[in-house]
Amino acid sequence: MILDSLTVSRSHTEDEGALAGLKVLDLSRVLAGPWCGQLLGDLGAEVIKVESPHGGDDTRAWGPPFLEGESAYFLGCNRNKQGVAIDFSSEAGKGLLAKLIPQFDVLIENFKNGTLEKWGFDKGWFEKHAPKIVRCSITGYGSDGPQSDLPGYDFILQAESGLMGISGPATGDPTKYGVAIVDLATGMMAANAIQAALLARYRTGKGQFVEVSLFDTSIALLANVGNSHLATGKEAGRYGNGHPTIVPYTTYSCIDGMIALAVGNDKQFAKLSTLLGHPEWAEDERLITNAARVKNRALIDKLLQEVIQTYTSAELIASCRAIGIPIGKVNTVSQALAQEQTSARRMILNMQHPKIGEFQSLASPLKLHGTENTVKNAPPQLGEHTDVILKQYLGLTPDELVALREKKVIG
Repeated sequence: MILDSLTVSRSHTEDEGALAGLKVLDLSRVLAGPWCGQLLGDLGAEVIKVESPHGGDDTRAWGPPFLEGESAYFLGCNRNKQGVAIDFSSEAGKGLLAKLIPQFDVLIENFKNGTLEKWGFDKGWFEKHAPKIVRCSITGYGSDGPQSDLPGYDFILQAESGLMGISGPATGDPTKYGVAIVDLATGMMAANAIQAALLARYRTGKGQFVEVSLFDTSIALLANVGNSHLATGKEAGRYGNGHPTIVPYTTYSCIDGMIALAVGNDKQFAKLSTLLGHPEWAEDERLITNAARVKNRALIDKLLQEVIQTYTSAELIASCRAIGIPIGKVNTVSQALAQEQTSARRMILNMQHPKIGEFQSLASPLKLHGTENTVKNAPPQLGEHTDVILKQYLGLTPDELVALREKKVIG
């Protein structure tokens, strides 16, 4: 039986996480769905990841790099989960799923539209057998529209959404983001929507269907750029590292590397001009306001670069920060992870894995000061907890588990 949300919160201690007692069945694979499940697991939910016994999640094979045969990609988005392997292509596998679903608060899946319905798990089935569950479906293009039957890939959505069209050098080719930003943002949107639906369940006593798509998320990520187009009808351009409506707001080269400078208002620009020995810039009609600087972007970038290239990055950063001008060094990944601030914020985890031993992974950015996040489980090996979970949730005996394994229903 699914516990009432209020009962759950009272029956667990603060050190177990804000979502302690919440049970999540994660049928998803690759990134958006697993990222959603990991976010919920980091917050204390009990997350059961179900994979096919025939290879499991696609990302288990994505590499190198591998750690003792385990994909670094998979390890990065599947902590705080227990792993079960069930073959849903078999009737027996679907039967196990039918018994598992009603015992969970949340179901996450990223099958193509209609897959669960084809297996017999349609709206009527959920209303009858699992009326309180929050079912989150993550798809490529949503449940309607001319592309709704297509699978979703982050790279393709970055291209189709216009995100690539506004990324990259102004005179070069459109460029994708350095990580799968659409997948990651979709996973975060899904986790947010799931928790909203759970709060609604607390009020109404009913679960609901939650739909999140890579397409919708990618369009939403256009944010101010998309809204500017809607306001003006003008095509959005590419500005490299620059900002379409704020100047100077880009990167410049120092003696020893690049810095990012973000001058957000005219007062900051006047301070910067004085700091760099050119207070007259802040009185120049071509530069005196942000709107003027946007029109004369090339001029101010040229003037700034000529002066900034005479500074070391450390010297310029210290001087700017002393007077409240936003600035930072353009780091490599290794430099970013080695920063004192990264350590101070505990953004690198040390975890124990039964096969790898101790390894490091990026931590959750969520810091709750009352219900702390905990790492209960390293990313599971394929089918690592199958027997334990099926015994715990379905009461299967050792003989029944052996029989299912011999039939290749479970792994």
